[in-house]
Amino acid sequence: MIAELQCVVLDCPEPQSLAEFYRSLLGGNVNQPDRRWSLGESWATLHTPSGLVLAFQQALDHVPPRWPDPTRPQQFHLDLGVPDLDRAQEEVLAAGGTLLEGSDGRSWRVYADPAGHPFCLVRH
Repeated sequence: MIAELQCVVLDCPEPQSLAEFYRSLLGGNVNQPDRRWSLGESWATLHTPSGLVLAFQQALDHVPPRWPDPTRPQQFHLDLGVPDLDRAQEEVLAAGGTLLEGSDGRSWRVYADPAGHPFCLVRH
């Protein structure tokens, strides 16, 4: 092992608002003091209860993926485990997420966050 994962960073136009969106889904603390990062208008963090840290970096010319369009691929996405897909979907939509693909009887659904990054809710 040569490294330790510190966080996952998402480019976006508005770091603070995207951190708040993911806090509404995952819980945790936005911009918790942490010696590893300087906080400011162009950078925000979310320390989740599970220990995962998501960071949000301002990209003024951010062009979101267009799922499932291969000309603007998602490159990576987050899978978030939930016990009840219908209830979680209501909360995601109320927080500003967008449904991209329904379940069609599957155990997962695809959404976009307010900056256009795809993520999945997966029934566990």
